[in-house]
Amino acid sequence: MSGLHFPKPYPHDHVQIKDLNEIIAEKRTFGQKASDGIAEIMGSWKFLIIQSVLLVFWIALNIVAYIKHWDPYPFILLNLFLSLQAAYTAPVIMMSQNRKAERDRLEAHNDFLINQKAEEEIRVIMEHLSAQDNALEEIHKVLNDLKAKN
Repeated sequence: MSGLHFPKPYPHDHVQIKDLNEIIAEKRTFGQKASDGIAEIMGSWKFLIIQSVLLVFWIALNIVAYIKHWDPYPFILLNLFLSLQAAYTAPVIMMSQNRKAERDRLEAHNDFLINQKAEEEIRVIMEHLSAQDNALEEIHKVLNDLKAKN
């Protein structure tokens, strides 16, 4: 049984994987937090419903106003406000989306590193299992030889 050979224990000396949520949260600037917050608010049903109610209220007040129409039909002032809102909202939402795309790239790279580590550990496990198979085969031969001598 001197032919038994087992691989050396695997040294788990790889770099620990970091939590991207913590890293990204620490590095966010005030502007990035603001753009994420604005994108979150404006991308909600609550915002859409409130804005729709305000638009209907604005139009209704200007249609039925008895004394003075501050924005008569075709509601040019309302159109100006909505255009101004769109002009500022779109770039802020794009900033938030760009940050999310950067985060996705970091997560993909992190997944790649984890997969590399898993592949290495699986390779080591397979080598160890192969060595155990060889050892069991040799032990089985020795037992058969002992059985044949008796």
